[in-house]
Amino acid sequence: MKKVLIVDDEQSIVTLLTFNLEKEGYEVQTALDGLVGYNLALANEYDFILLDLMMPSMDGMEVCKKLRQEKKDTPIMILTAKDDELDKIIGLELGADDYMTKPFSPREVLARMKAIMRRIQPEIARDKNKEKEENNEKIVIGEICIFPSQYKVIVREKEIELTPKEFELLLYMSKRLNRVLSREQLLNAIWNFDYIGETRIVDAHISHIREKIESDTKKPAYIRTVRGFGYKFEAPKR
Repeated sequence: MKKVLIVDDEQSIVTLLTFNLEKEGYEVQTALDGLVGYNLALANEYDFILLDLMMPSMDGMEVCKKLRQEKKDTPIMILTAKDDELDKIIGLELGADDYMTKPFSPREVLARMKAIMRRIQPEIARDKNKEKEENNEKIVIGEICIFPSQYKVIVREKEIELTPKEFELLLYMSKRLNRVLSREQLLNAIWNFDYIGETRIVDAHISHIREKIESDTKKPAYIRTVRGFGYKFEAPKR
């Protein structure tokens, strides 16, 4: 039985989601407070987390951020009454897997949850099978050294901090050195969802990565913009 954690301060939403999830055979735990939800997520193993943004004690953004910092890779769907595009981008950037605006259909929530879990389960299985051989794997490009299994990046002999999505994006591009990748291709590969017309999410992440790996963001040596198409990751020219 798959376990789902609902963190939302609206009792009516919690009741509605709990009813529909239990009807589908899920085991459900709930929290009406962000801090309580965070502590539950940290102390227990869940298959999915449904997370509201505006909550007492700790908001959903902070909960998501802290869980990813603690290497909790449980899939997270943000549920919120806020329909601001910036909030959506920030939520996805902090490591959320999807984002739905209230009011929503419980059926759509369930459908999206199942789609995300179908995608993630094979990835978890592959990760376990490759864990031993990947422990010592590293990718070296110029002055950048990426350790995929450790979620660690060293730039000019100094470790840098990346959000989970920034790391995934950098790793994906580094494995496709010198290939031009469209924004749509990157969006689909990293976020695994069809965010049509929302390629600015990719642009925002590229900008943040450049700030952390490039010596001069105005003249990037690693991530080049291919005008009208997308981006290309390449080794700097000497």
